[in-house]
Amino acid sequence: MSQNRIALDYPQASLDAIDAALGVLDAEFANLIGLSPEERRQLMKMGDKSEAFCRQAVVVFSENSGVLPRNFDLDGYLADLKALDALRPRLARVQRLFERMSDSEMALGSDLMVGSLEGYAVLKVAGKGAGLEGLRQMLSNRFSRKPRAAPVEGGSGGN
Repeated sequence: MSQNRIALDYPQASLDAIDAALGVLDAEFANLIGLSPEERRQLMKMGDKSEAFCRQAVVVFSENSGVLPRNFDLDGYLADLKALDALRPRLARVQRLFERMSDSEMALGSDLMVGSLEGYAVLKVAGKGAGLEGLRQMLSNRFSRKPRAAPVEGGSGGN
C-alpha cells in the first residue's frame, strides 16, 4: 500500500476506557439542550462585541440591582454567565478532539481507498484467468455508471 497516513490500534481495554469516559461525559452533560435549525435561526446570537456588552451589563446590573424590574432574575442572569464561562473551555477541548477524530477518520478512509484501488488495479491485470473474474466484477460495481436520462422533448425551449 503506497499510502499510510495513519495507523491506529486500540486494545479492547482502551476502547472500554474511552466508552466509559464518554458515558461520564454524557451523564455530566445530560442537562445540555439540543436546538432545531429553526430555533437556532430565531435565537439572538452573542458575538464578541455583544459579549463585551453583556459582561459590562453584569457589572452594572449587579451594582444597581434596585433599578431592575422585579421580574428580572438577576441570580439566573449571573448563573448563565457562570455556566457559559464553565462550558467554553470544555467545549474548546471537545472541538479540538472532534477535529482530530474527524481528520483521523478521513485519513483512515483515504488509506483504505488508496489500498483498495491499488489492489483492484492489480486484480484487473493479474487476476485474469486465475478464477478471480467474479470477484473483480463485484469490485467493478463501484465504478459502474448508470446511463444518463434522455433529455425530455417538448420542454421549455425558447418560447
